[in-house]
Amino acid sequence: MSFKEGVQVSGLPQQMNYSILHDFPPPEVEKAWRDGLSRVDCPSHYNGPEFFLDPLYRGTQRFAILALNKQAAVGVLTGAHFGDEVVCGLPTRPQVCFSKSVDPTAAGEALTQGLLEEAGRATVLAVYSWSTTPLQAFERRGFRLRKFQGDVVLDLTKGPGAVFQQLDKKRRTSLRQATKTNLSVFQASSREDVLAYYEIQARWKQTSRKVIHYPTFSVDQFEQRYRLRENIRLFLARHEGKIIAGATIRFFPGGLLEYANNASLDEFLHLRPNDLLVWKVIEWACAEGFPRFSLGGAHLFLRKFGGTVIPIHRYRLDRTSLRQHDLREALKDAARGGLRRLPAPVSKTIRRLMGKD
Repeated sequence: MSFKEGVQVSGLPQQMNYSILHDFPPPEVEKAWRDGLSRVDCPSHYNGPEFFLDPLYRGTQRFAILALNKQAAVGVLTGAHFGDEVVCGLPTRPQVCFSKSVDPTAAGEALTQGLLEEAGRATVLAVYSWSTTPLQAFERRGFRLRKFQGDVVLDLTKGPGAVFQQLDKKRRTSLRQATKTNLSVFQASSREDVLAYYEIQARWKQTSRKVIHYPTFSVDQFEQRYRLRENIRLFLARHEGKIIAGATIRFFPGGLLEYANNASLDEFLHLRPNDLLVWKVIEWACAEGFPRFSLGGAHLFLRKFGGTVIPIHRYRLDRTSLRQHDLREALKDAARGGLRRLPAPVSKTIRRLMGKD
């Protein structure tokens, strides 16, 4: 496999084109891809070639689109096909990035044309981006922009001491208390560690305290994923010899660190293992030189670690009859707006009846 030659992007300079990949690239393409990521501000795990190695995407048709200036990669978009939908990221995980030196309009045009080619007759196309600059190429093709709350992102460049001072006061207290118990945190290093976390996650998904929407993966997928130690690590919390909680992080070396998932045993939550897990990841990440840490959401537990909530933008093209997805979303927005205008007790009752509480 080599770069796709002669795919000229209309309306842009002669040297701008794109390449579509469906497997881990051969050496010359991999080198160009990685060289391009070296010019990206904080690339993530799913921006890199290892996207094709992650077993959690097994069974899906994965792809990567490289925007090329001559033979230099200046933009990357990764995604997968899910039936009639083509999805590039999540509301908490963008999968598009651009070189710091490139005009995002030009590179965005190349990625857009590549995505439309890859999507074929898919009825829904969605792209998630951190960029505060609108990706006009997508909007010109009819993609609708929607802003999501985004993720809490921590600046790790000032070191763990400065990060600790940004923590909520109660979070600092809970961490001090956690360190006084027989609670320890370590990185998984054996099959037994991974299997212990697999069992914890299975129990966690059955918890009655909240509804958990998280896919089920096989033991084999779990084991394979944690072999990707250059991009994936599993931190575990242990109390009196028993593993009681775990947290997965993914990263691109020297780039963005992301909090991928967490699971814990309810009967040990009073020991605050999840607080300590995140903090130990922060200490490790600072020592490893990671500049930023995305916590993968912005709910209250995560906000208490300080940092900045950075919004995420979705560009979606709904090609269904009557734009059914856009219409359904607009109706939900209208319903939420109506609920906000009702008295709080009435709104709460309606939300509970709707299963939204």
